[in-house]
Amino acid sequence: MSRHTTPALGETIADLVSNLEDIHDQRLRQMDATGIDFMVLSCGSPCIQGISDPILAESSARQANDLLASAISNNTFRFGAFAALAMHNASVAAAELKRAVKELGFLGALVNDYQQSGHDNATLLYYDQPEYDVFWQMVTELDVPVYFHPRVGIPLLTTLQYQHAIWLNAAPQEFAATLSGHVLGLCANGVFDRFPKLKIIVGHLGERIPSDLDRIDEQLKRAIPNGLPMKRNVTSYWQTNLFETTSGNFATPLLKFHIDTIGLDRIMFSIDYPYASVEEAQNWVNTQVPLNRADLLKLKRETAIEVLGLNK
Repeated sequence: MSRHTTPALGETIADLVSNLEDIHDQRLRQMDATGIDFMVLSCGSPCIQGISDPILAESSARQANDLLASAISNNTFRFGAFAALAMHNASVAAAELKRAVKELGFLGALVNDYQQSGHDNATLLYYDQPEYDVFWQMVTELDVPVYFHPRVGIPLLTTLQYQHAIWLNAAPQEFAATLSGHVLGLCANGVFDRFPKLKIIVGHLGERIPSDLDRIDEQLKRAIPNGLPMKRNVTSYWQTNLFETTSGNFATPLLKFHIDTIGLDRIMFSIDYPYASVEEAQNWVNTQVPLNRADLLKLKRETAIEVLGLNK
């Protein structure tokens, strides 16, 4: 499987690969030691979104999903999975998602931002265009979420945007800046109006979008006085279609702000393993999040159980 090969601080690439692939030993051991009941696994970034050839991408996605299903088949009580998808063709993506959910028991899908395509690997496909409606229709019919995860940028984008300060690419800036544009595209281009039951999950506390909703709403309203494809403002979609996780962003003041802004029922605890430490995440949520027991349970498990359909 393709994977994002940026290790955590103090970790080698070999450590990262080991942590990604070792499901039933060190990962499960850490879960038991820190009180984590359930993890959802997925193909690491950029995965299939980094494969430009559509035929290769389609076969690779199917293979990745079969391998992941096999890897967790002996312990689905503790592990679930999100499907990897080739997003060159919406109908192909819809069919593979249906197979993964219906036949493999997957809980939804994870896409690593835009899909690379083209002979030069530099044509970027975004899923907020009308040709992807057939895919979103399948997602809503299956009643599963799609997780939008960042990816390392193609060299052209990285060179243009971050050559002045290359250390800002990837997690410090690039991930949030690029993925937030894709998610906002879903809003602005009316995807949630066409599919009002669609559920999208965004990690890292929403890739900064909920922190700036007032300005986003106001400036979109000013920018297009005759109207946008969207029928509502971005804030409203965080009440009906969008969820965020805490993955890799364990900032207590920011979490409190987001609870006030979009509501606790739109936020789910997540770790972003192996890019973030299981111990750090668990220590944070158990000792530094100022919620009462009922609300903490909602953050840690109840909302995720509902969104992932684990209560069905």
